[in-house]
Amino acid sequence: MNFAATNWYVVQTHPHSESRAELHLSRQGFEVYLPKYLKRRRHARKSDAVAVPLFPGYLFVAIDLMTQRWRSVSSTIGVTRLVCRGDAPAELPPDVIAGLRQREDGQGFVQQLQYVLSPGDQIRVVDGAFSDFLGLFEGMTAGERVAVLLDLLGRKVRVVMDAEVIEAA
Repeated sequence: MNFAATNWYVVQTHPHSESRAELHLSRQGFEVYLPKYLKRRRHARKSDAVAVPLFPGYLFVAIDLMTQRWRSVSSTIGVTRLVCRGDAPAELPPDVIAGLRQREDGQGFVQQLQYVLSPGDQIRVVDGAFSDFLGLFEGMTAGERVAVLLDLLGRKVRVVMDAEVIEAA
């Protein structure tokens, strides 16, 4: 398919309907970009990677406003609305999509940018038994594990956990 559109716009989707909206927009002739990444998932002592949207509830669509029926986007199955500024769709800066595509690996998954933590930096646990706990980053261990100091019952306790369950606070 040859697309003349060079302007990208943001589409808000119904919850968990990004792939459905992508399919139906593509069927209408729109170029659609749904960036995904591999998220590590742990369940019942097993760990696997699943493809999930980088921006849950959103995807990008290229539209030539002069030749394509852009108003039909909002009534597409899976779509909540085309993000607009006033009466016109809100155009994305051109380097946003290019930047995301440059970070894709060979399988088409966007690689997450890793932030660098130094010992003593404050962190927040975002998942698991210690979710929403604040602590201090202590260092990396083998593999993708990190050691953090959490304040439990009035004292600092060293806990080792997966790196993806913490973020800088």
